[in-house]
Amino acid sequence: MSNLDHAKSMRSAQTLAEERLWYFLRAHRFLGLKFKRQKPVGPYIVDFICMERGLVIELDGSQHGDQVAYDLERDAWLAGQGLTVLRFWNHDVMDRTENVLERIGQFVEAVPSPPAPLPQAGEGSQ
Repeated sequence: MSNLDHAKSMRSAQTLAEERLWYFLRAHRFLGLKFKRQKPVGPYIVDFICMERGLVIELDGSQHGDQVAYDLERDAWLAGQGLTVLRFWNHDVMDRTENVLERIGQFVEAVPSPPAPLPQAGEGSQ
């Protein structure tokens, strides 16, 4: 199964925490930013990504305690691509949603928006 096919199947089988956070992130609801979910990035599939701010959000369940080495390797690879990973426990998303959103907001506000690209030749006013 390709990463794209795997990502599609993961989108249809979200955890309750992923569904809850997606409710707040989707359709530019969160600070007007565009987030995607279960998005292939290189060899990995990230839970949520905002390319505009170089932000990856990962939600971890109780099984993630056994995957520390994998997560460190994955986070290092993503950092090498210029992405910052914020990790939250599923139970925090479910029980302390406002705190999670506040933490994401703090990160977003600390990272400046990239400058608008210059118009290409033939575009804009002459």
